[in-house]
Amino acid sequence: MAQWTFLTNHAHVLLCVAANPQILLRDVASLVGVTERAAQRIVSELEQEGYLTRERVGRRNTYRLNPDRPLRHPLDRGHHIGELLAVFSASDASEHAPSAA
Repeated sequence: MAQWTFLTNHAHVLLCVAANPQILLRDVASLVGVTERAAQRIVSELEQEGYLTRERVGRRNTYRLNPDRPLRHPLDRGHHIGELLAVFSASDASEHAPSAA
């Protein structure tokens, strides 16, 4: 059976960078389940389209997302990546919040 997910690798890379702006590409690749080269290509594509910027700080990159960029699919163009990031950061926070006993 083929493995598939609701989010693309590009969305997963964005979520990784949003969670840790100084994340290493090898760690992005491991989390997303792609090769380091594929992670590098995805980051380059996102950078070319203005979804993120990359700044070299010492020996590491620091990434900054542009949350106002629209989602790319015609059905989603009325939404921007900031909405996607907000939904997933909210769900991550609720998963890790202490439960009221």
